[in-house]
Amino acid sequence: MSGPKHAQGVLRVRGGLVIDPANGAEEVRDVVAIGGRIVDGAGVAMAATDEVIDARGLVVAPGLIDVHVHLREPGRPDKEDIASGTRAAARGGFTSVVAMPNTTPPADSASAIAWMRQRAEERAAVNVFFTGCISQGQKGELMAPLASLKRAGVVAVSDDGQCVQNAELMRRAFEYAGMIGLPILDHCQDFNLSAGGAMNEGYWSTLLGLPGWPAIAEEMIISRDALLAEFTSHHVHCQHVTTAGGVRIIREAKQRGVRISGEATPHHLTLTDAAVQDFDTNFKMNPPLRTARDIEALVEGLEDGTIEILATDHAPHCSYEKEVEFEAAPFGIVGLETALGVLFQALHHHHKLPLAKILRKLTINPAKLLGLADKGHLGPGADADITLIDPGMEWVVDRSTFASKSHNTPWHGAHLKGRAVKTIVGGRVVWDLARDG
Repeated sequence: MSGPKHAQGVLRVRGGLVIDPANGAEEVRDVVAIGGRIVDGAGVAMAATDEVIDARGLVVAPGLIDVHVHLREPGRPDKEDIASGTRAAARGGFTSVVAMPNTTPPADSASAIAWMRQRAEERAAVNVFFTGCISQGQKGELMAPLASLKRAGVVAVSDDGQCVQNAELMRRAFEYAGMIGLPILDHCQDFNLSAGGAMNEGYWSTLLGLPGWPAIAEEMIISRDALLAEFTSHHVHCQHVTTAGGVRIIREAKQRGVRISGEATPHHLTLTDAAVQDFDTNFKMNPPLRTARDIEALVEGLEDGTIEILATDHAPHCSYEKEVEFEAAPFGIVGLETALGVLFQALHHHHKLPLAKILRKLTINPAKLLGLADKGHLGPGADADITLIDPGMEWVVDRSTFASKSHNTPWHGAHLKGRAVKTIVGGRVVWDLARDG
């Protein structure tokens, strides 16, 4: 982990509704930290407190963790860098982010990870964890030095957007990653089935004359990964699941005891391929936006625990890159600063999922996936990473205020309900809505 140093002294977050899914807590009480770590506040007198934060009327949650972020450094600092990306994370309520390895050059060596960790130590506003590549250069031909990457500090391995197509190489990666205790995060895409696709294959792709990307291109790799996870007894995490079939495959595999998990993103939970009808490239995603039936299946998966994690897939691009024909534009949107509002509005205010269930998928579940024992909960000894949330706050997204360098969002002008108002990392306030706007 790299990021801000822990604060010294005693911090008291006073009078908020503490929702700590890891410990089954949902009660109004104080949260106390000493030296950047949570302690049992019963024995700490008010007189000994150095800083008091009034949290009355707010939800006090463990710091949010995003397991799927693109920080673009090294290689494309014009899109994003560690400093700007982590400021965006803080503004969205995230205290920890996990950076994907599709940098330039790819993060396939210990030296690359060492450079990025040092950069984060110097510039990050929140905690940054790094992933390494599964294959050398993300080419899917030769395995990367996984043990060296583990020693360099990565928390998982992934080829992210360059899904490994070779099943034999992937089998060996599962086996070797299992021996050294690294989870595999997989962007599930069969390139032969998705070749040339710009949006979901279906009614709207036919009507708009855009090349389609069928759901089976995702489901084929989810099926392969489920079988490999069963064969090797190693954990695989399926990134940004978008299809009803993908949810079903994961559910059935979990019922057999397979070590498999999945994540969903705010955009795939709320937008359908109908949004592409105006050819707005801010609705061009990888995987693509699917159908209303797929959204229903994703929400069902969140409700029954099939989908264990919520993540943003924050993917910044420069404006000029998106201001081209739909087929020529890059895939992806920024998401760190809008995720909480989109998720709370859709899942809590519309679908009525309890806040504790939503927060579990943003806190302790990501921490468990990556083995982060000091993250994701507010029990004694945990790092004092805390997010204060106003679940009823109504606000309008204005991309001109983003901390991210890139503004490629489909949410500009959207009215959302629910927002982080203060982000605390290691007992130190790194972002405050009232102070920083």
